[in-house]
Amino acid sequence: MPSPSENNIPPRILRHWSLPLLILSVLIASTLLFPFAVFPLPPQPVPKVFVDNFQVETGAQEMREEVIARLRASRRVSLVDNASQADLVVRGDGAVWLKGFVAINPRPSAGSRQPVYGGFLSLQVEHPNGQMVWSHMVTPGRMHWNGVIADMADHIVQLMLAAIPYPGGESTPTSAPLSEHVILSGAGSTFAAPLYQSWVESFAQLRPGFRITYQPVGSEAGIELLREGKVDFAASDVPISNAPVAPSSLKVEQFATVLGGVVAAYNLPGVTRDLRFTPEILARIYLGKIVRWNDPQLREVNHGVNLPDSPIVVLHRSDGSGTTFAWTKYLSLTNKEWEAAVGTGMRVEWPTGEGLAGNESVAARVAKTPGAIGYVELTYAIRNRLSFGLVRNAAGQFVQANLDTLGAAASQALTGDVSASLVNAPGKDTYPIATFTWLLLPSSSGNDSEKSAALHQMLRWMLTDGQRQCSALGYVPLPMGIAEKELTGILDGTGQPTGNPKNR
Repeated sequence: MPSPSENNIPPRILRHWSLPLLILSVLIASTLLFPFAVFPLPPQPVPKVFVDNFQVETGAQEMREEVIARLRASRRVSLVDNASQADLVVRGDGAVWLKGFVAINPRPSAGSRQPVYGGFLSLQVEHPNGQMVWSHMVTPGRMHWNGVIADMADHIVQLMLAAIPYPGGESTPTSAPLSEHVILSGAGSTFAAPLYQSWVESFAQLRPGFRITYQPVGSEAGIELLREGKVDFAASDVPISNAPVAPSSLKVEQFATVLGGVVAAYNLPGVTRDLRFTPEILARIYLGKIVRWNDPQLREVNHGVNLPDSPIVVLHRSDGSGTTFAWTKYLSLTNKEWEAAVGTGMRVEWPTGEGLAGNESVAARVAKTPGAIGYVELTYAIRNRLSFGLVRNAAGQFVQANLDTLGAAASQALTGDVSASLVNAPGKDTYPIATFTWLLLPSSSGNDSEKSAALHQMLRWMLTDGQRQCSALGYVPLPMGIAEKELTGILDGTGQPTGNPKNR
């Protein structure tokens, strides 16, 4: 080894730097061997979470226990025994039911059958004061590696942990206070009625003294009631420009509020595998040209399914309906025979079938009628324990409606007109019968400035905090860009422009 003199380094320089070099060497070595020992990171605050009792449904208690177990194992939260100790409260409900079995190999045996489940698990995360933080709904997958309830709990808890805030995070500003004696009434869409009814209840709780009602009478009837001055706001699943209602001097503003999907729900006892439907098959069923479930066209796209030789009981809406508008628009866009014979509308001349008013009525009749098929909004199918099919989309893929596939449709509107149709939107993972639903407000509330301010505060809340309630009920929140666009120009209770929805 060469000496210092051989390297031409004066000894006094070595003596001067020897101690600092030694200290630096020790620090480097310690950092490499013990990377967190020298500069420990400050501990992240852990939210205290209380998991409330789930609503009583089949399997709900087991779901709650699975959710608690995963939260505890995550070490991301601290579970507490009551809501008074908590930063966040988790509420939920759900149900699981066995639809039947499918064979997983050509030689049938008890061990070769795969169970097929229906069900849902819905969670909401709230602050102790009731302010919503996050919500979501999951449904069973096709394969259940750890059991159907455990798999749903795994999925939804992972999503929840990624979304919940840490203590001390930013809170959502509240709107300016209004009079304690404002009465608002609305009517319209049955498609989004579960969400609208939840919204008006939640908003009224935030504004003590408010009285808000919502009547699910159908999109067409809701628009007529608004134009007749019988309600203060309406909800429609059809853009106002496409709604053929009586002329009126009242000017109406429309705001997209949420996204949902229309599904082909059916009742076929013994058929456990989810059926596939092409637009041609759906059109011919509703034209009265496919009348039995074992029709060759149905068998062709449902290989291996034992379809019964039984009549198809066709159900449709009898009232002016935004759900009908989305359904018939899909059939018109994808099937020339349907477009020429029936077309698109809130009301059409049905070639066959029985008419019923409202999504709930159609879902209930499908549930109790073997052989029935009817189109309903996704939430009604899930809550009524109905089977609903995979539908072929514009990319040629058979896709089932859920929050992910409906969200793929919503992404198509990020830069477009919010009044434009999402039916048959592009994308291989996109569910094809998706639509916005719109809140309709009069452009002017006359001399009632208090009521006008209340309507705009309610709308602002729906486009911000209210969006957190959507997913738990089976609807897709608005993309952020659309909500921001709509909030521009809406006035709050002080007459000032609203902020943006970053905290939703």
